Amino acid sequence: MPESKERRTARTRAARSPKPAGPTPQWYKYVMFGLMVLGLLWIIAFYISQGTFPLPQLGNWNILIGFGIAITGFLMTLRWRG
Repeated sequence: MPESKERRTARTRAARSPKPAGPTPQWYKYVMFGLMVLGLLWIIAFYISQGTFPLPQLGNWNILIGFGIAITGFLMTLRWRG
C-alpha cells in the first residue's frame, strides 16, 4: 500500500531533526569550575606575593595568564548542558 504524502514528509522530517544531546559529563564540570578557580587563585597569588609568585620572570603578564585561565573556564560554560 502506498504511503500518503503527509506520512512520508513527517517520517523524513523526524529523520533529519537532530537528536537531543544528553547532559554534560561530570568531568567537564570539574574542569570548568577548576579553571575558573585556578585563574582566580593565580591572580590572587600574584597580588599577595607582590609579583614573586607564581612566575616572577613574567611580571605583570601573570595577570593576563590568570585571566586567560579563568576566561577559558567561563567559555566552557557555553557548552555546558545541565
